[in-house]
Amino acid sequence: MKTLPLPAIAGATLLALLTLAACGGGNDKTADSPAPAAPAATAPVRGSLVQDPPQMLATVTAGDLKLQLAAAADQTLFGLSGSPVCDIAIFHLSYNTVGGRNEATTASAALMVPMGTDARCRGGRPIVLYAHGTTTNKSFDIADLSGSDNAEGLLLAALFAAQGTIVVAPNYAGYDTSTLGYTAYLNADQQSKDMIDALAAARTALPSAGQRLTTDGGRLFITGYSQGGYVAMATQRAMQAAGMTVTAAAPMSGPYALSAFVDAVFGGQVNGGAPVYFTLLIAGYQKSYGDVYGSPAEVFETQYANGIESLLPTTVSRSELYALGRLPQYALFSPIPPDAGSAAQTPATQPAALARVFAVGFGSGNLITNAFRLSYLQDARSAPDGGWPTQTTGMVAANPQLPLRKALVRNDLRNWSPTAPTLLCGGSGDPQVFWFNTQLMQNYWSTRTPAVSGVTVLDMDAGTGVSDSYASLRDKFATARNAVAIGAIAQGATDGGASAVLEAYHSTLVPPFCLAAVRQFFDAQ
Repeated sequence: MKTLPLPAIAGATLLALLTLAACGGGNDKTADSPAPAAPAATAPVRGSLVQDPPQMLATVTAGDLKLQLAAAADQTLFGLSGSPVCDIAIFHLSYNTVGGRNEATTASAALMVPMGTDARCRGGRPIVLYAHGTTTNKSFDIADLSGSDNAEGLLLAALFAAQGTIVVAPNYAGYDTSTLGYTAYLNADQQSKDMIDALAAARTALPSAGQRLTTDGGRLFITGYSQGGYVAMATQRAMQAAGMTVTAAAPMSGPYALSAFVDAVFGGQVNGGAPVYFTLLIAGYQKSYGDVYGSPAEVFETQYANGIESLLPTTVSRSELYALGRLPQYALFSPIPPDAGSAAQTPATQPAALARVFAVGFGSGNLITNAFRLSYLQDARSAPDGGWPTQTTGMVAANPQLPLRKALVRNDLRNWSPTAPTLLCGGSGDPQVFWFNTQLMQNYWSTRTPAVSGVTVLDMDAGTGVSDSYASLRDKFATARNAVAIGAIAQGATDGGASAVLEAYHSTLVPPFCLAAVRQFFDAQ
């Protein structure tokens, strides 16, 4: 057993410390997409440990964590987390689960166990089941707190594990030591199973993990950010349907109304980071369902089509992918409208605050062919979503014909209502996962008969004039947001820092404040 050397953070700003993989690599050989397959009769039991007892990676003492947090130039994280109370034992779990075709595979997860003499660090403790945001790094391991791309792991340690909460955080099938050759990105069924299986493995591991003074206290909380916000909600839905106990849940900044979200992107509201997200999404659905396209060139431009099904996740950095011409950095679509009816959507110009984000999603060297974009738009016109471009019924498209839109409707979360207390947290200025998506879920639940109770929606960017239990966090968020703009102006920005705020918003600004709100929400349950 070793003491974990946390990342050196002295002198770092909050932006450097907390940069998350936004809502976000691999061999280059094109893989055929096999048809969906039933699990083998001899498949291992889902949720069973591959290694029992699990591997202990390290311990982090409360004192060491406090010193690291207090040494940071920007004290925001320390102010949000409070002084660490517990030491943390960090384990790496490997467990059996399934892939997008229900095939047997393995995945891995972090298990963070609080320890110490304080009563908050031992005995029956609550569990937080956490889903992380998008990463293209195939080797990503949220249990490795020394990883330079693992700010989420540090946030979980500071805000939850060091305060006496057991943390279970899957890496997802297809990452780290998983035997799956792809990732089932935004596949509600597979990713919720992955989360449930990680929880089962962690509960099995706890008594044998060498930390017998800390046990499962029976209170389960589910949360996650960006991609993980979607996964958290899908998991809450799946566990509720299975009759499993969820104490409360708090999805953050996720594309819950998924089909409406993607309709908006194809309709010209191209989100930041779109080439990476849509490569993961389309290839993942092709691997899972086998019918999104006959060949990659039906969707992707010729220069990208070869090998794109197996491109992500990868061990190559995003900057290298861009430099090698494997993916465009910004341009999802051609700047030439696919037909006259889409000219005003190439790019979209409303809402005006995000127009500059939409514009960079169009350009030469684009990822998606104009022919496929036109097919998508034609299907959206004939079978419109009730939530976008204007809200009518608020429901998913009734009868889409395009296989991709069918897959999106299949994975849209506008088909259930929570019975456990639920918090939806995000920011209305988000350029990557648009706020209207959270509003669609809110409206969907409020129009059920009877209306769903116990749902709280928190816009971290609502301003400083709203008085409620989260007002202090919103004030701190506004201060951090303004600091980004002021810093950009000091560096010569001529747009009042607006571009810098947009760049930092989803990946850096919102996550720590929403996660602090989540802890406050869970503590109240």
